[in-house]
Amino acid sequence: MKCVVCNSSNLGMKSVEEEIRSDKDILLVPLDVLVCLGCGERHYDRKAMKKIEEMRLKLKRRDLKVKKVGKVFKEHTA
Repeated sequence: MKCVVCNSSNLGMKSVEEEIRSDKDILLVPLDVLVCLGCGERHYDRKAMKKIEEMRLKLKRRDLKVKKVGKVFKEHTA
């Protein structure tokens, strides 16, 4: 398999965190996916895509058990 972005054949499995957004909420989903070691492009298989879609739906329905890992701040300029 070759990278669809840079055409490199240097791909490897890596643990990544996929970011899913819903309104002002962000959910980090840990996944093992193929990553191009040349350009960093992620290549998702069906299993990973199914997990992402399931988590997106659960986030919208607020049907998740989550752990708070930090805070997000936004500057308010007058």
